[in-house]
Amino acid sequence: MMNDPVVRLSGHVAEVTRKTRWIFVEVETAAGLTGVGEASLNGQDRAVLEAIEALSEALFALPHAAPGPWPLPMDLAAAAAVSAIDHALWDISGQRAGRSVAAMLGGPRRVTVPLYANINRRTLDRRPEGFGESARAALAAGFTAVKIAPFDGVMPGMPIAEGAIGLGLDRIAAARAVIGPGCDLLVDCHWRLTEPAAVEVIRAAAAAAVYWVECPLPETDDTLAALRRLRGLANARGMRLAGCELGIGAAGFAPFLRAGAYDVMMPDVKYVGGLAEMLRLSDNFAQAKIGFSPHNPTGPICHAVSLHVCAAAPSLDRLEVQFDETDLFGALAGNALPPPHGGISALPADAAGLGVALAPDVLRRQEVMGFVRHRREPPSAGTAIYTK
Repeated sequence: MMNDPVVRLSGHVAEVTRKTRWIFVEVETAAGLTGVGEASLNGQDRAVLEAIEALSEALFALPHAAPGPWPLPMDLAAAAAVSAIDHALWDISGQRAGRSVAAMLGGPRRVTVPLYANINRRTLDRRPEGFGESARAALAAGFTAVKIAPFDGVMPGMPIAEGAIGLGLDRIAAARAVIGPGCDLLVDCHWRLTEPAAVEVIRAAAAAAVYWVECPLPETDDTLAALRRLRGLANARGMRLAGCELGIGAAGFAPFLRAGAYDVMMPDVKYVGGLAEMLRLSDNFAQAKIGFSPHNPTGPICHAVSLHVCAAAPSLDRLEVQFDETDLFGALAGNALPPPHGGISALPADAAGLGVALAPDVLRRQEVMGFVRHRREPPSAGTAIYTK
């Protein structure tokens, strides 16, 4: 096979709402193939771009653009950079072979992927009524599972303000009242609770028939025993405990598997360190009878990558999708992503590689920061990261 090295690497930060930015990479080869990846990491735009650019020399040194093992950093920004480049290399390899990424990963085992709608960023009205309206919109769009993050007023490591837990529970009740008993309700706590507060939330969530409670406590060695206790409490009330969305590699999930901390684990293709690592984790979870439900609340390239991984995974609960935050979700990917129907998504049609690409005109309008690096440029004491 003729070698096809990487000749161009670019990183882009696109601002899509006042509070949301997505980070993308593009990798171009000498044969003219372009692969895409996503590295979105809230609040760390420059750190992620710098980490992507720092990998350029190693990427340019590859004689042939193809995925392979990369060292797994423990820093999340660096892990996002490694993961996004891995997405792009799988995309290129699939295009070169004329096969989808799901097929390149050994699948597809399924041709459709069940979804749940994360309505949190859509919900600008943070009153219980606002959560109810967003839940109603997701239900009208055909989703059969909805996730909310109702505990805005509770900050990790800070004393819990009077009424903050009660307001969160009111939001849960409002969402359940709208969606009725036929739709699953998922509750994300964003690591904000103490164990006593989590006990209160789980007991109240049972009355709202919550499907799972997610990330109730900070995920550290010190909280493993508490998480195991909370899992038992949730299970006894017919619910599940979910978490581990920021893990890097199998090693990042191993302590939680050993401790029996969760019923469902949620690796993210943007941080886990590569698609092979993602499938390795899905195998580990299946063997441990732990649910596999990838974290996916960001942009369209992450969604495309996640669809292919879910199609190839040995088992699957549901895939998260960011619901109705912005029309740019579809536009940035050239409206090539299949729209969900009945809470289910197909893979991108006739996909070779990921089957999606960044729309250059839309990206140009939304880009606020980025860099471009070419193979023959001297190693920069850094390539300039531009801002607009």
